[in-house]
Amino acid sequence: MNSTTIPEQDRANGRLQSACSLVAQTLLGARESSGCWLGELSSSALSTATAVCALAVSNRAVVSPNSAHLELIDAGLIWLSQNQNSDGGWGDTSLSVSNISTTALCWSAFGAVLGADSRYAKTVTAARDWLAKAAGGTTSAALCKAIENRYGKDRTFSVPILMTCVLGNRFEPGALGWKRVSPLPFELAAMPHQVYGALQLPVVSYALPALIAIGQARFHHRPTRNPFSFLIRRSLRNRTLKILEKIQPENGGFLEATPLTSFVAMSLASMGWVEHPVTVKALQFLEKSVRHDGSWAIDTNLSTWVTTLSINALAEDSNHTLLHEDDAARLATFLIEQQHRIEHPYTHAKPGGWAWTDLPGGVPDADDTAGALLALFRLRKSERDFVEPASAGVRWLLQLQNRDGGTPTFCRGWGALPFDRSGADLTAHVIRAWLAWSPYVGESLRAEIQGAMAKSVKYLIRNQRRDGSWIPLWFGNQSATNDENPTYGTARVLAALAELCDGDLSVSVALRKGIYWLMDAQNQDGGWAGSTGNAKSSVEETAIAVEALAACCGDARLPDAFKEKVLLSMNRGVEWLIEKVEGGQWMQPSPIGFYFAKLWYYERLYPVIFTASALEKALRFSLRDH
Repeated sequence: MNSTTIPEQDRANGRLQSACSLVAQTLLGARESSGCWLGELSSSALSTATAVCALAVSNRAVVSPNSAHLELIDAGLIWLSQNQNSDGGWGDTSLSVSNISTTALCWSAFGAVLGADSRYAKTVTAARDWLAKAAGGTTSAALCKAIENRYGKDRTFSVPILMTCVLGNRFEPGALGWKRVSPLPFELAAMPHQVYGALQLPVVSYALPALIAIGQARFHHRPTRNPFSFLIRRSLRNRTLKILEKIQPENGGFLEATPLTSFVAMSLASMGWVEHPVTVKALQFLEKSVRHDGSWAIDTNLSTWVTTLSINALAEDSNHTLLHEDDAARLATFLIEQQHRIEHPYTHAKPGGWAWTDLPGGVPDADDTAGALLALFRLRKSERDFVEPASAGVRWLLQLQNRDGGTPTFCRGWGALPFDRSGADLTAHVIRAWLAWSPYVGESLRAEIQGAMAKSVKYLIRNQRRDGSWIPLWFGNQSATNDENPTYGTARVLAALAELCDGDLSVSVALRKGIYWLMDAQNQDGGWAGSTGNAKSSVEETAIAVEALAACCGDARLPDAFKEKVLLSMNRGVEWLIEKVEGGQWMQPSPIGFYFAKLWYYERLYPVIFTASALEKALRFSLRDH
């Protein structure tokens, strides 16, 4: 199949083996003392701005301001002023282009602090000028229109931003400013959770704390004129506050997310409820999660997620020597301990799933559960190892599957808004987890898996775009159309389809179309960006494309002539990665991650993990073929 001469192949394999070894050892060296991986999320201008606003609003509501909070506010404003983009705006990360949401929040953070506009006059003026160009003005009407246009029907983030503009003294004072903030039906939180999806709420499932807190703040500052609605909402204020208190994690951080926790804190503080237990715990979370440079990240960490990704990248190395027996045992214990064993008080998720973090604010979700199942599969020593927790995880994913056959993130049936819908990347990941454990679970569960997988595959085929690509839910590219990342989505789906021993013609056709798209999307330099168009290649996107092509190279469903093209494309990508490794340029992360409501982030370990996984799979294929 490979026309390369033996000496040339030996030299190529030697470079590949050297690069593999360096990357793998770097990844192993990134572990914490516990043996797991913690990673490091990018500092976020958006998170820093919301935290500063929450602390400032809380201090305004008390007679004696908290001196520790004043220090955090000052440090946060300094960080924001030092990390403003040259155009006057802010992006979500230091590597992100300016956007209207983050810039409006940062502008409001300075407005929320007495005297900050004069102390940071240059910074504030530049931000105002950027907003004036982006929104056609800085009036409340202009900003409302621009921000609401960005998010459409989804009020999950548009309403909190507008509320922050009010509390940051950027809109009209009092009730006039609050008129710009759409009311949220916080009273619905008192209804049984089973009906939330059917109600088609204007916020996504994970935003229940914001629904309650911001809804109450809007009602407090600008009550409804409808007497019936007024009576209902007033009668349910205490009850929904109790619900908010019940679903708050012990460490105070809702979803471990600084923005969500900050929105809740500033909402309650604006009503004078600084001493409310929810506000107190939320502010304590902000105090503990600030970084030494005065910034906040979008979330505390992705420890479980990056640990499972690292295990899956390392556990099947060619020589089976990277993860020693003691390492594997500790990692398995860690993962089993992170499995949720009771119904989650927030999303009411059944037991059996995994969250992205081992911290109290984590919520079980599809991607992390699939990743944990695959990691446990890699760590098993015998066929029966970990069958019990794996079976629980498999069942959890089966119960999550939507009627369309796809898999959503957190909750089944919440399909009205983008981040509650089924996702191609999630569905593909789940298929791989089911495939891994299907031979080892009980017969009845195996039958359920087969039925669910058939629906999932049909979902993927239906949702393949005409050009052959798939769009992921939780990853994007700021240089691509609509911030999409078809490279990531297509690569993840191809990896799943390549593992299916399926003679179905529709699967083969979808596989080939996806491979064609991925090869066509390859840049001239051999790497990949988030989409076609020859944007700058990134380590993460090149690595996931190489990994997918390595999985497809030996697929028996593909003609030999086509496999040669796939192999050539893969080898060009491998060469690009090796050059980056050899040149020391492979550890620079890119902001390809989407957090909630399309908030960008990057993770320090992504390029390391993705490169380790890609080069190892390419090496295994190369050695096998050679």
